[in-house]
Amino acid sequence: MNLWGQFLLLSDAAQLAVFGGGFWVLAGFCGLMERRRNKGRNLARLERVGFMPWTTLFVLFAVIGGGMLAMSLPVVLGNL
Repeated sequence: MNLWGQFLLLSDAAQLAVFGGGFWVLAGFCGLMERRRNKGRNLARLERVGFMPWTTLFVLFAVIGGGMLAMSLPVVLGNL
């Protein structure tokens, strides 16, 4: 069975937990990119390529992912 078929057979709470974890991975990436931009030696060079709101994206993804994980937690833990 392929991966997509296995995902479709998961319960709704397990699917929600998978997507919540994915949002936390995206939040971690945004936090890493914000740190990389702040530690840059030549900020003028970094700002030439445009503006990316890494902090806003980090907070948005972390809140959405945390909410998804919190909503799926009782069902996922109940299956242990």
